[in-house]
Amino acid sequence: MYTYEYEHIYLKGVFSATMKEHREIIEQRAGYGWRYAGFVPVKQTGDGCIVEIDLIFEKEV
Repeated sequence: MYTYEYEHIYLKGVFSATMKEHREIIEQRAGYGWRYAGFVPVKQTGDGCIVEIDLIFEKEV
């Protein structure tokens, strides 16, 4: 069985979103035994640009 945690990320930028902290977050979580499992778009603009995501981490219980 696995337990899951989520890390909320805000994408920055007007015309093209950039995300720098995601790698640091994934590496930090890995150091605590969490495995990156994917992401879910949380908020999008009217034209479909993703502006917020949740990074998903899992750990065996």
